[in-house]
Amino acid sequence: MVRRFIRFLLCLIGVAVLGGCAFYLITAPDPLPESHWANLGAPDTANGEMVFWAGGCVSCHAAPGSEGDAKLTLSGGLALKSPFGTFHVPNISPDEKAGIGAWTLAEFGNAMKRGVGPDGKHLYPSFPYGSYSRMSDKDVNDLFAFLKTLPKSTSVAPPHELPFPFNIRLALGGWKFLYFSDQPRVALAKSDDKVKRGQYLVEGPGHCGECHTQRDALGGFKSDMWLAGAPNPEGKGRIPDITPASKNIGGWSEADIASYLETGFTPDFDSVGGSMVDVQKNITHLPASDREAIAAYLKAVPGR
Repeated sequence: MVRRFIRFLLCLIGVAVLGGCAFYLITAPDPLPESHWANLGAPDTANGEMVFWAGGCVSCHAAPGSEGDAKLTLSGGLALKSPFGTFHVPNISPDEKAGIGAWTLAEFGNAMKRGVGPDGKHLYPSFPYGSYSRMSDKDVNDLFAFLKTLPKSTSVAPPHELPFPFNIRLALGGWKFLYFSDQPRVALAKSDDKVKRGQYLVEGPGHCGECHTQRDALGGFKSDMWLAGAPNPEGKGRIPDITPASKNIGGWSEADIASYLETGFTPDFDSVGGSMVDVQKNITHLPASDREAIAAYLKAVPGR
């Protein structure tokens, strides 16, 4: 009887160990190798600046309340409140200690496209690497080079304020297992070069879905509700539906959408408001062809 109990206990321990190993293998950080980031050639900082504005880096990483050229000092400090706790946006200026000045391209690239920090740990998806995963390696290289041309800041953001169990970073591997992907968000019936460019900008660096798409209880996108609107993460109202079936921009033409992104005015001469103000200001730095591509994509996505 005792021997049977011991064998049973050893079997349980073996199953637990195997289960733990399987869980770790599934959830462990999975950075791209350094060789992936080698031989990309000299970066193009002019393109890096366009990627910078497409990605809206200043909207989160500039010091709260900064204006004008001061917004280019990416000292961080913004507090992002969520159902999971409060995230504090870090310094990504080229300062070697407080920012990312000592990072390698591989470390930066893996943060952007794999959600893995330079310490080898998972990053929280409050940093939208779930969208940035779709960026090209060239754009990541060019963006990194441009960021290094910006002013340094010695500011250090406070640590995230997250209750248990959200403060356990290893659990983020399970979240990535469920939600993380670098594949297109939607299949498009119309996909000429302009629409494909728009898809890249919206689903990748522009990370528009991070606000415009509903999430489930674990914070993952509801894939069948892509861009169909969501509760305002700032706490009041809703972020609008921007699919062709919406009551907001569903009746707008591609030209109307492109004009709105350039000027901030709707076809009926209302003006952009809320958090979209910063987004629209960022997009004005892009070439007209990119704004037109975004508009073409928004007219091509499935209506919800």
